[in-house]
Amino acid sequence: MNSISIIIPVLNEAENIEALLTYLDLHSSSELLLDILVVDGGSTDGSQKIVSELSKTHPKIVGIKSPKGRAKQMNLGASQSKGSVLYFLHADSIPPKNFDQYILDAVHNGSKAGCFKMKFDSNHWWLQLAGWFTQFNWKSCRGGDQSLFVEKTVFDDLGGFNEEFVIYEDNDLIYKLYKHYKFEVLPYWLTTSSRRYFSNGIWSLQLHFWMIHLKKLFGATPKELEAYYLKHIK
Repeated sequence: MNSISIIIPVLNEAENIEALLTYLDLHSSSELLLDILVVDGGSTDGSQKIVSELSKTHPKIVGIKSPKGRAKQMNLGASQSKGSVLYFLHADSIPPKNFDQYILDAVHNGSKAGCFKMKFDSNHWWLQLAGWFTQFNWKSCRGGDQSLFVEKTVFDDLGGFNEEFVIYEDNDLIYKLYKHYKFEVLPYWLTTSSRRYFSNGIWSLQLHFWMIHLKKLFGATPKELEAYYLKHIK
């Protein structure tokens, strides 16, 4: 029987992590979910303390310290996971209720990897439209905010996340999955935070995201993508 490990990379997420972990505990099955690995890349806002306190009453929650970098953090979490299916989730994204059952049903039916369709926690028309497009199983509509489930054997076969990428690590792995395996977009809504859009400006951030995709398409290196991101995005 398949089981799930949730892996959450964290850096200064004290504002979100307790609510997310409480939600995951309430809306998952004790039989299907083996562990929740919160991999901290050096938080200074008390995130680690929150996770440590929760782990005392919720034994499935495991706090892990890691070098900074989401690819490194998620790979470390995967290496310490117990489940046969890995579920990578951002700290500001909330999956649908019964997410674990939906994921394992998809795996049982032959999907090696996939995600949920996504909506933002905002009524802004552009963010609503951007979220609407995530229901389509097109590689160009994918991103880490939608979360990602993948069989552990598949993840290992592909070498996990490429740690050369400080950004774009999600897309890099997702594109490999599309190339080699069956990828499924599950028909249930995950809700993610729009905070980066409002802190950077919706149109400005969207433009910079498009530029990052174009730069990668035309051969930019991971270091070049990181430099662009650090220059233009908070």
